Amino acid sequence: MSTDRHELRRQLRQARRELSAPVRLAAAELLATRLLALPFADIAGPVAGYWAMDGEIALHRWQMQLPSRQTYCLPILHGELLRFAPWRPGQPLATNRYGIPEPDIHPDDALPAEAMALVVAPLVGFDSAGRRLGMGGGWYDRSFAFRHQRSAPPWLVGVGFSVQQVPALPVEHWDVAVDAICTETTTLFPESPHA
Repeated sequence: MSTDRHELRRQLRQARRELSAPVRLAAAELLATRLLALPFADIAGPVAGYWAMDGEIALHRWQMQLPSRQTYCLPILHGELLRFAPWRPGQPLATNRYGIPEPDIHPDDALPAEAMALVVAPLVGFDSAGRRLGMGGGWYDRSFAFRHQRSAPPWLVGVGFSVQQVPALPVEHWDVAVDAICTETTTLFPESPHA
């Protein structure tokens, strides 16, 4: 694997795209079990997932098993930050500037990152120390930058397929740490800002 972040992203995105449909479906089921078993998974309030694109691991099995005290949300682009809007299958979606479906509401009517209880974010890559590599746009890092200054909700969980694990990733000063990383085969707990 490359050590160049751009090339590493390309290689890891290709690896996840090459997984067969049966492998993807089985992985989504196993991931849901791991997410529901997290020690903070039972928290009440709004929880966010994402609309799986570009070979990302799907969250539909997790979404369908959430307890009633949790409201499932999807991210909405708002300026340079993410906001989060409740969404259920069948409700209207609009396509954002990256071609990703998001709830069809005005971003001002969505929840800010600070209002979320739990956020599950897609990973491009990760290592055993819990360091993560995203798509490179910085959306999650900017939206949850407040966690650098204070230990506060939401719980952040990165998810991906086990084939996206690499030996080591560098950490940048703007990277926001996750509380856990889940794949279909493992759960990693890096040092938590909530500790």
